[in-house]
Amino acid sequence: MNETFQLSNSHVEVRYRGETHEIPTGTRVDDFLQVADGEIDDTVLAAMVNRRLVMLDFPLRGRVDLELVRYGSRAGELVYKRSVSLMLCEACLELYPKAQLVIGQSLGNCYHYEVRGHHPPFSDMATALEKNMRELVAARRPFVRETVTIEEIEDFFRRRGCEDKLALLATRRSSTVHTIRCGRFVDLAHSPFAPHTGSLPTFAVKAYGDGLLLRFPRRVNRDRLPAFRPRKKLYATYVETREWQALLSVRHVGDLNLLALNGKIKELIHISEGLHEKKIAAIADRISDGVHRGLKLVTIAGPSSSGKTTFSKRLSVQLRVNGLEPIALSLDDYYVDREATPVDQDGKHDFENIEAIDLALFHEQLTELLDGREVRTPKYDFVSGTRKPESKWTPMRLKEGQVLVIEGIHGLNPRLTEVVADDQKFRIYASALSQLAIDDHNRIFTSDARLIRRIVRDRFFRGFSAERTLELWEKVRRGEGRWIFPFQEEADIMFNSALVYEPAVLKTYAQRFLLQVPRNSAAYPEAYRLLKFLDLFVPIFPDEVPHTSILREFIGGSGFEY
Repeated sequence: MNETFQLSNSHVEVRYRGETHEIPTGTRVDDFLQVADGEIDDTVLAAMVNRRLVMLDFPLRGRVDLELVRYGSRAGELVYKRSVSLMLCEACLELYPKAQLVIGQSLGNCYHYEVRGHHPPFSDMATALEKNMRELVAARRPFVRETVTIEEIEDFFRRRGCEDKLALLATRRSSTVHTIRCGRFVDLAHSPFAPHTGSLPTFAVKAYGDGLLLRFPRRVNRDRLPAFRPRKKLYATYVETREWQALLSVRHVGDLNLLALNGKIKELIHISEGLHEKKIAAIADRISDGVHRGLKLVTIAGPSSSGKTTFSKRLSVQLRVNGLEPIALSLDDYYVDREATPVDQDGKHDFENIEAIDLALFHEQLTELLDGREVRTPKYDFVSGTRKPESKWTPMRLKEGQVLVIEGIHGLNPRLTEVVADDQKFRIYASALSQLAIDDHNRIFTSDARLIRRIVRDRFFRGFSAERTLELWEKVRRGEGRWIFPFQEEADIMFNSALVYEPAVLKTYAQRFLLQVPRNSAAYPEAYRLLKFLDLFVPIFPDEVPHTSILREFIGGSGFEY
């Protein structure tokens, strides 16, 4: 027993590319790769060690399953974007030490940054920063990870005036923290970074709105930037959300944690929910004004777990306050028979494809309904995958004071409502566009906010484990990328369903569900990453969450029926 224990502590058993290697304990990943492969390609950004994402400087111990992480994967994409973002901060510190970059929302494949303090015109600043960053790429400057005491890093950030990071560290109870450095710029290392700047060849910096855009390549091609398409409506929603959070005095996780600890979270919840209700009432007012000018159709679209269902119900209440009666028409009843459903790249039925809808029948009945005629709307049997007999179809006619409401992922796709004149329809895009940031330089991914919502809802109401939800998420995201996001700028208005306090409430449920994902599961890397993210928050109990809140759609206890 003692000999085995000593051997396992002096050597590491590494399984890599189907072969087993025995190396000294503490050997770094990059040192091992140089022996095993001879050279480390610049496309290698990080590694998976026993399904945990690590930097290439990570020391190996015990028994290790080792996989390389490149840009083409989800994990590689996140490492790339995180590393380029840090490189931008270093360039700004070198060129404009009196300016401060503050990370904001994702606008397509870009991150928007506010610029505070003294700085030149944004266009000049963008050109200079990009030039400096390309020099950093050529210099192959390393990203240096260090472990320091919490007192050391607090003193450092206090001298730099980084109140956002000090607030985040205020609830940290470990004696040490990991930092990351690129030149003079030092940050907290929340997740792994690339080995050096030479691994980050493709990016661009562009002036946009009241700041800068940092642009990235798509996952399918690291070496080319996609064409830039302005997202004016998305940006306007982002600015609105930023103003909301300024009103709430919560921009960062540290701000939220402080409110949770000092007993002021109840007021924050009430104001957050009040902002939602005010926005929904304003949307209802716009629809009511449109009805007087001939508006007859409202469509609501949004990605998974964006809170569309609760938003629709709350909008219906406000429409009724305005004297209108919303009548729902379900797209689910217009599915083609299952044998005629298109298939995806994996050869499985693609129910998110717009061709899965019987558009001819839908257009015919939509036209008749908006003309005031009665139609018999179909009913779909999801068990058999066929439409029910016409004898079971439902009669429907729009009356005076009624407005037709369609909720579904294709609500913004022009093909769905091409038979309706623009002045007769009002299109709404609902999504959880999280504007809360970890700190000034580290953002929270909008897709993560929705994913955590879905993990909790799936477990409570659909009987899915967190593991199952994580396994399906990549496919869900592919569908959104094809059928929802390309049409979001078609919306007449956007509604941001994110609540600044929600991650701290969802933590009380999601953390437990994520801990049940086995370490040998393919979903474990994502579960591990999300658990580390949730660790940043002080938990908030759901008692103060109103029963009409969009958050209740995911945690239960809603006053609405679903």
